[in-house]
Amino acid sequence: MRDDLSKGLAVVTGAGSGLGRALAMELVARRVQVAGFGRRAEALAQTAALAGQGFHPHMVDVSDADAVAGAFATLQSRLGPVTILINNAAVYPRRDILEETPQSFMASVAVNLGGMVNCTDAALRAMVVTGQGRIMNVSTFADIAPLPASSGYAVSKGAARIYTRALVADLGDRFPWIVINDWMPGMLATQMGIADGLDPAVAARWGVSLALWLDPSLTGTIFEMDRELLPQRSFKGRIKDRLLLRTRLKPRLLA
Repeated sequence: MRDDLSKGLAVVTGAGSGLGRALAMELVARRVQVAGFGRRAEALAQTAALAGQGFHPHMVDVSDADAVAGAFATLQSRLGPVTILINNAAVYPRRDILEETPQSFMASVAVNLGGMVNCTDAALRAMVVTGQGRIMNVSTFADIAPLPASSGYAVSKGAARIYTRALVADLGDRFPWIVINDWMPGMLATQMGIADGLDPAVAARWGVSLALWLDPSLTGTIFEMDRELLPQRSFKGRIKDRLLLRTRLKPRLLA
């Protein structure tokens, strides 16, 4: 019997606003202790006021590996090991490629990809000792068809999905109860999203249900909004399924 992850500590990055705030609030509502990372003290204080007891704000720049490692060490000593990590922090500066500089481009990469790498590395230090944990990476398909003025965002978020697959390749067999996957929340009504997008509180209910779901079969999966995206089958594979009377798997849904 595996331990209930909700009895441990969840880290949510980018918890000062938008989806990160909504995820933190939903976790606290489900009686999970949450450490919220963010770069703005005032924004984190607002999240703390909304979330209530159980939310622990931490000013952390996720692009700073040393700061992240120090924050995780502090959390371990004060609140216990991190059992859930939701890599949500991201920036989307919306700059035309001719306005980007190498420095501004890599600043986006440092947060969107580097922040995920830094936080995952720190979380895994405790997870590999216990043999279990949950890492959910908030993702997008922005790299498949990049929008104008999104080069830094599209490249870094695409690389982040590759990083998820690399984690699974290295850890999936050795640590089956460290469950790692991608979740795409959809177009949200947030500063990074669109005005008529989905209420982040609605998306957060799906995301938290997925983050609290400890099942090795989830490792390597992609969920979009409230449902699993099944891998595409080749034409030959579909023919074989029919010949062998295989039933097509149905995507799993989130409550």
